[in-house]
Amino acid sequence: MPPTLQRGISVDPEFYPLAFYTLAAAGLIGLLLIAAWWLGARSTNRNKELPYESGVIPTGTARLAYPIPFYLIAIFFIVFDVEAVFIFAWAVAWEELGLAGMLHITFFIVVLLLGLVWLWLKGGLEWGPSAEGRRSAYKKQNYDGK
Repeated sequence: MPPTLQRGISVDPEFYPLAFYTLAAAGLIGLLLIAAWWLGARSTNRNKELPYESGVIPTGTARLAYPIPFYLIAIFFIVFDVEAVFIFAWAVAWEELGLAGMLHITFFIVVLLLGLVWLWLKGGLEWGPSAEGRRSAYKKQNYDGK
């Protein structure tokens, strides 16, 4: 019978290694944080605060404004990658899941397709110049006589 704590809650001995591992990991993290604080540099000057640029004195800002399509591509990749994982897991176990599994995966795919249609209608997939912008550039080019 597993040992009991106060109030009659029993602790299964199989959890002792997990508790030991958790305490060891937390202790190691704490030890490394204390070592970094204790061994770290305590003095600072202007040259230490400059970003290293291979000996070249930096000019301007180091922050670059990435266009939003880069972030959208990353988010779409994550969404469709996770979708692929769920569909693959369903495909592996489709015999055990039966009709209920088929209904769940169908609902999942329909919701994702509805989200894609909504995004398409809102113009979230149009990253290049818009059609209106292309038309106005074409008209301007024809009016200039080129």
